Amino acid sequence: MAAPLVSDALWSLFSPLLPPRPPRPKGGRPPVEDRAALTGILFVLKGGIPWEMLPQETGCGSGMTCWRRLRGWQGAGVWRAFHHALLDRLGRAGLIDWSRCSLDSAGLPAKAGGAAAGPNPTGRGKPGSKRHLVADRRGIPLAVLPTAANVHDSTVLEGALGRVPPVRQPRGRPRRRPSTLHADKAHDHRRCRRACRRRGIVPRTARRGIESSERLGRHRWVVERTLSWIARCRRLVVRYQRRDDIHLASLVLACAAICFRYLRRSC
Repeated sequence: MAAPLVSDALWSLFSPLLPPRPPRPKGGRPPVEDRAALTGILFVLKGGIPWEMLPQETGCGSGMTCWRRLRGWQGAGVWRAFHHALLDRLGRAGLIDWSRCSLDSAGLPAKAGGAAAGPNPTGRGKPGSKRHLVADRRGIPLAVLPTAANVHDSTVLEGALGRVPPVRQPRGRPRRRPSTLHADKAHDHRRCRRACRRRGIVPRTARRGIESSERLGRHRWVVERTLSWIARCRRLVVRYQRRDDIHLASLVLACAAICFRYLRRSC
């Protein structure tokens, strides 16, 4: 028998972050339970099906009900808070290695377009998006930032580093800056190195025309592996969602699921 998508351990971490339900003075049909809605959201995210095709046999309500719950929780900051809470637990357990972090991006088609979608320079100008990911030495996703496909990676480094939240440590103050940041040749730019040094980070970027990316690839493979884990969520292989907030919510939820898997295996 397959394991439930929302286990008791996952729900115990997620449920305290939910906003209170608004009062219903006029009564009406009772709303779908939050745990069932979260199950439906994960079902669509992992299966890649359209929202309206969510099977009623799952007991999660309609697909549009789950979509509205995803949108409402995004507006309330639940997904980002959930990811941060998991990072805090990993950090307190000493499972996040800040000695070396990696930054990389992956592109995907954006069939429906949207604000964070643009002509893909490597895909004959078709609409596309990117996801920029910062991961620690073990591949734990620390921050994710979606952009259009025609946005150069060097312009996103500072914004991606700014998305890393302060993570609690076994001792001392919370930490949000790695000691070293590894990136590919797309980030070989003076502004990228300045942004790293302003934060006290040592940049380790392959220099164009001077050195090969293969040497630094020995360290960056972990972020590429994490990007492949995100792509296992079939809803994120192709972007059919026009709204940027819904697309970002799905990305953050995928990162949170990876963090929960690390936490379950290590604790």
